[in-house]
Amino acid sequence: MWLLRPPGVYPPQDDTRLLAEAMAYAGIRPGAHVLDVCTGTGALAVAAARAGAGEVTAVDRCRRAVFAAWANGRAHRVRVRARHGDFGDLVGERRFDVVTANPPYVPSQDVPDRGPARAWDAGERGRAVLDRLCAVMPLLLAERGIGLIVHSGLCGEEATLHQLRGGGLKASVVARRTVPFGPVMRGRARWLEDRGLIAPGQRHEELVVIRADRADAAA
Repeated sequence: MWLLRPPGVYPPQDDTRLLAEAMAYAGIRPGAHVLDVCTGTGALAVAAARAGAGEVTAVDRCRRAVFAAWANGRAHRVRVRARHGDFGDLVGERRFDVVTANPPYVPSQDVPDRGPARAWDAGERGRAVLDRLCAVMPLLLAERGIGLIVHSGLCGEEATLHQLRGGGLKASVVARRTVPFGPVMRGRARWLEDRGLIAPGQRHEELVVIRADRADAAA
């Protein structure tokens, strides 16, 4: 799928593709209300709209990403409501049938508040955004809603599962894929080794997609 990607906007990569496959497998109910968190180019938002979602909201802190998501929706003749801001701003406004998220998750020395790196750098454990997302996921999901989150196994899949379950959601890993390090991870491999986050010489990571269901969906 062709996508406009302005400079500084996170491009669709292996994690985006793995999450898109998990979303397709889960299925989008016709007319569903979908929220795509940390949307980047809007690849997942567009895919959800093309799969039959009734309304798709794409949110990102990067204004260029917001424009890209809107423009890519137009290019593919689907409507994407692109919104600038933080996903936490939506808490209390409404709930969604499906929430997809490819948040920043690369371990880093700090958490930038501007520039392209804020699309991937997420603090020393890689969980600066993940922890907040897990905390609000129960407040974003509608009855029988599902959430799909992709991140590196380096961030601790058990931490994500524990937090989601602690919020009353049913959670499990639904997809895995081992991929070579990209440029960012290769560039800080020594730092990751020093921190004990990867084994000496390791240059690959496992991506995981974690699904969260509102507990009432299983009742």
